[in-house]
Amino acid sequence: MFKKIKDTFAGKGDAKDTKITKTQIEMTDDESREAKLVAKKNEAMIMTDAQKSTVMGKLVGSMKNPPQIGDLVEGPVLAIEKSSIYVDLAPFGTGIIYGREFIVARDVIKKINIGDTIAAKIVDNTHPEGYYELSLKEARQALIWSEAESAIKEKKVLEILVKEANKGGLLMEWQGIVGFLPASQLKGEHYPKVGDGDKDKILDELKKLVGQRLSVSIITADPKEGKLIFSEKGGESKEKEKIVSKYEVGDEVDGTVTGVVDFGIFIKLEEGLEGLVHISEIDWGLVEDPKSFVKVGQKIRVKIIEVKEGKISLSIKQLRPNPWTEASKKYKKDMPVTGVIIKFNKHGALASIEEGVAGLVHVSEFGGEDKLRKALELGKTYPFKITVFDPKEQKMALAYMGAK
Repeated sequence: MFKKIKDTFAGKGDAKDTKITKTQIEMTDDESREAKLVAKKNEAMIMTDAQKSTVMGKLVGSMKNPPQIGDLVEGPVLAIEKSSIYVDLAPFGTGIIYGREFIVARDVIKKINIGDTIAAKIVDNTHPEGYYELSLKEARQALIWSEAESAIKEKKVLEILVKEANKGGLLMEWQGIVGFLPASQLKGEHYPKVGDGDKDKILDELKKLVGQRLSVSIITADPKEGKLIFSEKGGESKEKEKIVSKYEVGDEVDGTVTGVVDFGIFIKLEEGLEGLVHISEIDWGLVEDPKSFVKVGQKIRVKIIEVKEGKISLSIKQLRPNPWTEASKKYKKDMPVTGVIIKFNKHGALASIEEGVAGLVHVSEFGGEDKLRKALELGKTYPFKITVFDPKEQKMALAYMGAK
């Protein structure tokens, strides 16, 4: 008795028939490049594992018309010869697995006996003797991609072994398909916290995860491109939400510095929960290098300034008085002041009139960056006039009053 399986994925058929399930995520150039390399390998990969009847059972459906190229079918084995196997597709005829399709599936065929019901994909219907030409390999792949789609819809958490690491993330194998876990999709405790962003150091940190089993979910499944993308963040969502629910904006808590990077400081608040102090929340004054403020392992007190989507944003500077509050009582527009040049940027020079309160001296005053840098030097004090003063927004503009 012949049964047709609903054609969920068209595999190598028309692109318009291929169903793609994915979640849009932002990936770095390295992550995107590594994901494409993994996808190319998957396109050329040969599957020889036995079909999973549990997945098959979900896909079985009735049919009224003869099977077409690309259809997944199943039926009992009629005969097994040295280089071919025949499958009953009654009432429409007989299927045959031979040639290259027989060779690539020989490990599976060794386990098949006459009378066994097997799944296959129709790859041709123009055989000179009227047989439907079948592929075990492509049927297996289609079933796996269908299961990947179901895993995305069900938000299923999978325990998968990390096989390799590259500069963009981790390689993991699921159901014989190599998938990619971008570094940006790792949980906080596994994220490579490399201060200078050195790619070789990042790779060294990622290699420490090779051989470990991680709880991940599938977020992209694209059979046409052979792309399978994982995320470790989804697997921790429920547990993390429970932990995060104990914290509220305004809470002052103690934590331990677990990493210092260019954009801020990672703080462990408790087991399974980290927060980030963005570089803008480290100090009221200018922060060039977060490493000059803290060290890994240091105990530190922080203030919670945001709790959103399972993430906690922290601040160190908000534990201290805001210097702009006092500045609002002392300064006003058009007032003459003196300031120390603390930084140059593309807009001009930043001058500090007191600790934590600085204003921009715009480059347009000098007719160019070179002239500005000749007139003003880092670390030196100059006379200015306040032209814009907005303490609520912590913004101030200054006009140079010295000789240009």
